[in-house]
Amino acid sequence: MANLFERLNKGRPPPAEAASKQSRSSPPMLLDWLKNRWPKTTISARDIYRHGPNPVRDRKIALTLAEALVGQGWLTPIETWRYDRKEWKIVGKSGENAGLSQQLSGLS
Repeated sequence: MANLFERLNKGRPPPAEAASKQSRSSPPMLLDWLKNRWPKTTISARDIYRHGPNPVRDRKIALTLAEALVGQGWLTPIETWRYDRKEWKIVGKSGENAGLSQQLSGLS
């Protein structure tokens, strides 16, 4: 015999929160922010979760998405002076592109 909670859950659809949270914090969102809003050619994990888009401002999510972008080839790891610091070079973003994105972000 099923208990009360099993009977109540029987016709209920799966929770939509997990799917919407995953779609909001996706690598394309972070990549778009890095290419269009971030003014520098390198970025650290701390920069991402302090200055990045709101859905990415969690340390674990920021590191997961950055590693996904490393796997896709958009970020390249850089050796840092601290063992616990994570930093990456943004592939395809030169100094002049960084200056342009800084000027554009100053306009808005």
